[in-house]
Amino acid sequence: MTLLIPHTLSDGVGRSEEGAAWIATLEDCISAAITRWEIKVADPFVDEASCAWVAPCQQSSGEPAVLKISFLSPEALHEIDGLAFWDADLSVRLIASDKPSSSMLLEQCIPGTPLRTRPEPEQDEVIARILRRLWRSPEPQSVFRPLSDMMESWASEAEAEIHLRPDQKLAQEGLQLYRELSNTTDTVLLATDLHAGNVLKAKRAPWLMIDPKPYTGDPCYDATQHLLNCRGRLAAKPDKTISNFASLLGVDEHRVRAWTFARLAVGGWGDNFDQTQQLARLIPPT
Repeated sequence: MTLLIPHTLSDGVGRSEEGAAWIATLEDCISAAITRWEIKVADPFVDEASCAWVAPCQQSSGEPAVLKISFLSPEALHEIDGLAFWDADLSVRLIASDKPSSSMLLEQCIPGTPLRTRPEPEQDEVIARILRRLWRSPEPQSVFRPLSDMMESWASEAEAEIHLRPDQKLAQEGLQLYRELSNTTDTVLLATDLHAGNVLKAKRAPWLMIDPKPYTGDPCYDATQHLLNCRGRLAAKPDKTISNFASLLGVDEHRVRAWTFARLAVGGWGDNFDQTQQLARLIPPT
């Protein structure tokens, strides 16, 4: 078969040695999925395809679906388990899966328009409604890891390259908050990467979440990814933007503020550290 690799995938995970090796296995994984689930696969989606190969397909019944094969980054380790836990309750439906290859057959959201095409105040309301439904506690012996695991990993990576931050003291303050805020007894399952690009228009429900990266922990953390995708509004009216979204979520505004400050102060891969740290200074934790 002729395999199309979106440039966003090659430019994303394909930049690492592990990612390039994974891309080299995709043809075999796709062929196996086609045989396993008796599907016909079309060309993959390009938008948002930085960490997974995702394509529309047709099941033997004629029903549309989506084939997704993910690069198993640490954050994406339990996507299949998370979708099974939420069981299509405002999340995309998991039709079938193969954990060894991280392959998923998913409900196709039709028309699939991203929420990011809607005004940001509407995005706030939709994302808040979805998150409130997602925040349920799994069984104590579940596979899901605590948010503190991800924060410790991120902190270790940031510490190794702290010299890249223009204001290292500010970054260290953010790193300290990573550890303090994630040390909590909260055990609700978080999406951790829910933003308006990961919410699609669908027939079964007005909007459905895709692409979760599940961890258990503080629900206030789940406010941050959407807020960080609204940086213009966050820069113009930081207090009002955070306060309004926290109110929609029904969570502690001060913790949302602290989490947002920490993420901006530390920054991440692909960030302009000077810009993110300037924005962090507008929302000091209180």
